[in-house]
Amino acid sequence: MCGIAGFTRFNHQYGDASLLEKMGEAIAHRGPDAHGVYLDDSIGLCHRRLSILDLSEAGTQPMYSNDGNVVLIFNGEIYNFLELKAEISSDEYEFKTKTDTEVILALYQKEGEGFVKKLNGMFAIALWDKNKSRLILARDRLGKKPLYYWQDEGDLVFASELKSIFEIESFKKEIRLDAVYDFFAYQYVPDPKTIFKHVYKLEPAHYMVFEEGHERKECYWQLNFEVNQFETEEELEAKLDRLIRGCTKHRMISDVPLGAFLSGGVDSSGIVAMMSQEDDKAVTTCSIGFDDEKYNEVEFARIVANQYQSDHHEFFIRQNMLDNLDEIVGFFDEPFADPSLVPTYHVSKLARQKVTVALAGDGGDELFAGYEKYTNDDRENRLKKYFPSFLRALVFAPLGKILMGSSNNTFKRAGSLLSSIGSSPSRGFYISNSQMSDVIWEKIAKDEVKKALSSYHPSQITEHHYNTAQTKDHLSKILYTDLKTYLPGDILVKVDRMSMAHSLEVRAPLLDYTLAEFATSIPSDFKYRDGEKKYILKNTFKKLLPDEILYRKKMGFAVPLASWFRQDLKDKAYKLLFASNSGLCDYFNVDAIRELWEQHQEEKLDHSAVLWSMTIFQLWWNRYIVPAEVP
Repeated sequence: MCGIAGFTRFNHQYGDASLLEKMGEAIAHRGPDAHGVYLDDSIGLCHRRLSILDLSEAGTQPMYSNDGNVVLIFNGEIYNFLELKAEISSDEYEFKTKTDTEVILALYQKEGEGFVKKLNGMFAIALWDKNKSRLILARDRLGKKPLYYWQDEGDLVFASELKSIFEIESFKKEIRLDAVYDFFAYQYVPDPKTIFKHVYKLEPAHYMVFEEGHERKECYWQLNFEVNQFETEEELEAKLDRLIRGCTKHRMISDVPLGAFLSGGVDSSGIVAMMSQEDDKAVTTCSIGFDDEKYNEVEFARIVANQYQSDHHEFFIRQNMLDNLDEIVGFFDEPFADPSLVPTYHVSKLARQKVTVALAGDGGDELFAGYEKYTNDDRENRLKKYFPSFLRALVFAPLGKILMGSSNNTFKRAGSLLSSIGSSPSRGFYISNSQMSDVIWEKIAKDEVKKALSSYHPSQITEHHYNTAQTKDHLSKILYTDLKTYLPGDILVKVDRMSMAHSLEVRAPLLDYTLAEFATSIPSDFKYRDGEKKYILKNTFKKLLPDEILYRKKMGFAVPLASWFRQDLKDKAYKLLFASNSGLCDYFNVDAIRELWEQHQEEKLDHSAVLWSMTIFQLWWNRYIVPAEVP
């Protein structure tokens, strides 16, 4: 795995090779093994390398085409590079290395900008064509690897992480107000926005062509939920089994030690089982445990580890759970508040002590309907059928809003349910999963902030994706929405930043695009059936895993958030929330936040999700914004 950064120099001479070195050093954790730069009158490129394939210096980047006309830096792995290499004759290109990097160069010279459509992998690519003075940026289909860019009066600056862009002296950290609202609603800032004005994330499955100071962006792949015909359920399971095995085998190619995350859940357990059957050597597995049994999955991970005799390692998070919180927040560059970032940090740290590459089960929940929220959404939509639409809109929605402002937990939950039932399916899905209700926002946001955002609401993001899904099936629409928002904006960001913090590469077999295409062609009834989540995936794994793994209640990477604010995190959070001179207090009324705090401390209401987002926001602000304000 690697980190990339660079800039064009059409109108601005940002700096020389020393600036490129600084941009690379800012993301050195992504690639500690080697670094390189390229600089000419039109462009500067830098690369940090984590050596995975072809450990020799032949794999060093930037890499040049045989004729020297194309320069490439890229972050990721191309899993079908051997197949692609075999399609290119020696007359078309003479290969000098065994790397997937050089295959990208050869493929571009053969296919042009459409080369990206043939790549199967996780990647962020920057390719400079000297003859055409053209820069091409590309990101993988599902958004495994990040790529940020900033346009500056005819020039483009880009990087794997924002901290490289911060090295440009002319860059100003101007906060984007609607992105602040997005963050508190979602706990992350959805693509293509960032927390900063004029800085964007290149969306998954897109590439950008930048030449003569102008950009052209193309979407090169789209998920299609059109249902395919098949003969029997057994045939469907057999094809799914073959696909997952093939995708897992592809991701086991490595010239460095390889292992797996093992949570004890269905997805990671299934991957470990297939890895064990593929390799004669014991698979190295890593798990994280908690003192609190409500959040501890280690016993389930041990069942799978024992069944497949893996080389199993565990790390228990006890009193030191939050010791690294400041450091952890620093790896995200913009506010990010999924609480599972903490255990993900620790499991990545543990895994890196044993391996350089780890396979994970990410993607199974979004492709096969594995989250509890899909059950809740199904329950709400079933209830809707008992009431006419006018009653739901005129009575349930306003009554729900009133109850959501209650100081009683039961009434508050009832209010959320009524609000969801009283709304459209897309808006109801947003309401049920938003991390900050409209009632709380109206209560704590400053008047000038609400006025400035009067024409905007974060639900517009959810509703946009829901309504653009090419299907009439409701479950398919919300799965598509999560694949466009929650997966690339939350899950994959968390895994990328926390693994890269420890120079660990994480690969996700279930996020192979061919598997995603197959999963979206499966009827919804095979994903969620009579309350059973991931129905077809569990059936596929039945011959590999015991029922106590397949059919236990999903825990995910849950953390004891509510108790943190009454115990471990109490003092630190209080200082951050109420003793800061800028940050939260620029957008929210401190007295209103204090009321939430007191209600939570007195256990009248659980405000832990909102308080956590605010704590993370202030930690991020203190690290990235306050220093920028000092002359």
